[in-house]
Amino acid sequence: MSMPASPRVGAGSGAIALEPPQALIGRLVHHAEKVMVGKRESIEASVVVMLCGGNLLIEDVPGVGKTMLARTLAKAAHGEFRRIQFTPDLMPADVTGVSVWNRGTGAFEFRPGPIFANIVLADEINRTSPRTQAALLEAMEEKRVTVDGVTHPLPEPFMLIATQNSVDSVGAYPLPEAQLDRFLIRLSLGYPEERHEIDMLARLSDKHPIDQLRPALYPEELLLLQRQTRLVHVDESLMRYMVRLSAETRTHRELALGASPRATLALMHAAQAKALMNGRGYVIPDDIKAMLAPVLAHRLIVDPLARANGVTGAAVLADIAGKLAAPGYRHTAGR
Repeated sequence: MSMPASPRVGAGSGAIALEPPQALIGRLVHHAEKVMVGKRESIEASVVVMLCGGNLLIEDVPGVGKTMLARTLAKAAHGEFRRIQFTPDLMPADVTGVSVWNRGTGAFEFRPGPIFANIVLADEINRTSPRTQAALLEAMEEKRVTVDGVTHPLPEPFMLIATQNSVDSVGAYPLPEAQLDRFLIRLSLGYPEERHEIDMLARLSDKHPIDQLRPALYPEELLLLQRQTRLVHVDESLMRYMVRLSAETRTHRELALGASPRATLALMHAAQAKALMNGRGYVIPDDIKAMLAPVLAHRLIVDPLARANGVTGAAVLADIAGKLAAPGYRHTAGR
């Protein structure tokens, strides 16, 4: 089952050229690689989040390009970009917006906060108070915010990219499980390989590559790709497989908290996006296995004793996937 071509929506040109989803996605990845050298795996994981309409958490040490990845995705996708620097004194209204009394009209007017953009960077999200972190929950899950009892929809498409430094603990507030569960994927960029770091130095000796980066697609095309992602066929046997994977985490002796039903749904959507990236209109077991750790690992709580022995959520998932046989799957979509 191949996916239908997508209309190429030129900005103001009115011209339409049919392109397959894989070509649009490939161009987006290629454009991002012009800035993020040697980070194809991280870029592809980020694009999976975009295709699912989800949120991304980037956790790593300072200086490896967390903020740059967010800026690159926003520019490549030609979306409106806002950056919120999270600090201990940041208030919820500084993020969502505030209602202001207009003396001329005799009524309150809503002034949107920086959350009203296509791609929002929540920089160092764990440096603000739990109260302000909680202000993001509705936006992350329902793509809207409620201020003074009035609900305001966020722009489409919408994606929150949050960063946090993995080495900081002083002045930081750990993200609660309810918020971690709303991030589709958590990834770590890691240090670049030597040849990639040399390439980076050469590229930055004059101008920054992001200054010359052109859009790879437009918001309308991204919305279309998101709709096509949901049309990717998932066989019932694969749905049962994903449910069994999640169920195994809930009873695993080395886990204090397993995957929620929302996590299972996120795994299915990520597998659909992975299939679409590979030019298929149907999910195969390898798509699920590829997305298992990126989607589920950060949602698990490892038992304290197991954690002291070096056990991680990703290791537990690998153990579960190794013991649980994938279904003997045969594509039957469209029959």
